[in-house]
Amino acid sequence: MNPLLEVSHLSVGFSTTNPVHGLSFTVAPAETLAIVGESGSGKSLTALALMRLLPKAARIIDGGVRLDGEDLLTVPEMEMRQRRGRDIAMIFQEPMTSLNPVLTIGRQIGEVLQHHRGLSKAKARAESAELLDLVRIPEPRRCLDDYPHQLSGGMRQRIMIAMAVACRPKLLIADEPTTALDVTIQAQVLELLDRLRRELRLGLLLITHDLGLVGQWADRVIVMYAGRKMEEGSPGDLFSNPLHPYSRGLLAASPRLQGDQHYRRARLAEIPGNIGSALAAPGCPFAPRCQLRLAACRVEFPDQRTVALGRQVACHAVFDAERPSQIHDIVVGL
Repeated sequence: MNPLLEVSHLSVGFSTTNPVHGLSFTVAPAETLAIVGESGSGKSLTALALMRLLPKAARIIDGGVRLDGEDLLTVPEMEMRQRRGRDIAMIFQEPMTSLNPVLTIGRQIGEVLQHHRGLSKAKARAESAELLDLVRIPEPRRCLDDYPHQLSGGMRQRIMIAMAVACRPKLLIADEPTTALDVTIQAQVLELLDRLRRELRLGLLLITHDLGLVGQWADRVIVMYAGRKMEEGSPGDLFSNPLHPYSRGLLAASPRLQGDQHYRRARLAEIPGNIGSALAAPGCPFAPRCQLRLAACRVEFPDQRTVALGRQVACHAVFDAERPSQIHDIVVGL
């Protein structure tokens, strides 16, 4: 099966920094790909690059972004405005700041339908109610006349999802879709996204720092650090046998309760040091924090190497012939 989205060697730069560097991945139709990493690792900037909504100071300096075989980076801006929403859509982190506070919900969804699908005002209002019903909003027709401040955070996030899928896009990007929501609402939002993915056959790119969400909802996961892809694989492979030292650090720093442990007594590990700089420096950006670093790690970023079907890692230490037993001990000890 041909990929729905194919990102190849994508690099995003400001004046002296490369917050995203040489990133490559694919998303298949009806597949959920998760991108995880610390704040500042380049996850959200990657999403904005795919949408071609980068800040004015940023630019794509290399790479390709192909959606259904067409390179979106070569599409004229006027045409790209039509593609956003119709072919590729995004759910932003904070729904309260993404919705217009002075317009009703019905008008905001209706404008999407009128602009992209040419519906009349009456038809757009009727379909807006159907979309609210699709995302499980109670009393959808009444909700059309509500303003964003009259709705809860979970309801506003459902409104954003309804707007994003209004034109049945091929690819949906969800950037931290459960931020600031309580646990029960988080589960409802993720269940909704997963149901829409299956029913509408859209590809879903899930950007998150929550490894628990990844394990439950993603088909594949990419671990990013300082703008680079460190590891890729299925959640099961990644959680049971993390290969990259950074992946191991992320998992060790995640809350995991076993037996009769209480969350207040369970110890969390930490990754020493601070996240790597986005400056275009040679070598692996994780090297200053890595206990397994080699001399080569300071000089050259390793190539992505395939270790199994769908499993890739970029790490000199993983393939160092003198260290396999040491790496195995660390993996077993997590």
